[in-house]
Amino acid sequence: MKILKIINNNIVSSVDQRGKEVVVMGRGIGFKKKQGDEISLAAVEKIFILPEESTNRFMELVADIPYEHMQLAEEIIHYAKKTLGKKLSKNIYITLTDHLNYAIERKKQGIEVHNALLWEIQKFYPKEYAVGLRALGMVKEKAKGLVLPVDEAAFIALHLVNAEMDTDMRQSVPIPGMIKDILNIIRYTVGGELDEESLAYERLVTHLKFFLQRIIKEEVYQDDDEEMRRTIRKHCPEEYGCALKIKEYVRTKIGHETTEDELVYLTLHINRVSGAKRRREEEE
Repeated sequence: MKILKIINNNIVSSVDQRGKEVVVMGRGIGFKKKQGDEISLAAVEKIFILPEESTNRFMELVADIPYEHMQLAEEIIHYAKKTLGKKLSKNIYITLTDHLNYAIERKKQGIEVHNALLWEIQKFYPKEYAVGLRALGMVKEKAKGLVLPVDEAAFIALHLVNAEMDTDMRQSVPIPGMIKDILNIIRYTVGGELDEESLAYERLVTHLKFFLQRIIKEEVYQDDDEEMRRTIRKHCPEEYGCALKIKEYVRTKIGHETTEDELVYLTLHINRVSGAKRRREEEE
């Protein structure tokens, strides 16, 4: 392999046997080299074969990222693939590397970002969240004891969830359109516009996205907490009725039967967003 471009001392681009540009990583692999020089195979640690439209973006990204952060992101992605047993979109090398680098730099500056979706991610994507927690341990091991908050485990999990979805060819299900329709069902039920600036609304939309993603992946969420289900049905009858309307809509639209546990969590989110709407109206 010959060097096509030198990105930095540790990253170069080359061309594979099919004539496709690839990104090659290895400590010192580009040091004192020039275009056309042979790449030392002994120095190669990772070859990134990305979608053509993503290669330039990846090269721009890694040009200024510390080599250690690149290595760490690669190790986390490798661990995630092995642990989850799922295919991940190759764009995960862009999204997670970028996020991890900023998370580490923010922490060094004493800045922490709260993840408003921590509870939802823990609840609905426990496997991905567990990988995120392990990733925090890897950061601590490799970054001189740097401890990232658990919120970052949820951010990492969310990147993994999105990468899983990008590889699913059944993603032709019109998720954005269905979310819009479901929000209209909720608006009709609670009687008017929702507070789109509220945290409750943000959580609702994210929950709907996760809900529809699980449908696409043919995953069934079950909690087995019958007491909680009874309590929510009793105390939130209007919101539960709205969830039943959503169940019928989903059945009609794509033939999916929504479980009772899914209905309960839809009810909770509808209750939160309707409560936010009432509080806003009282303040006005």
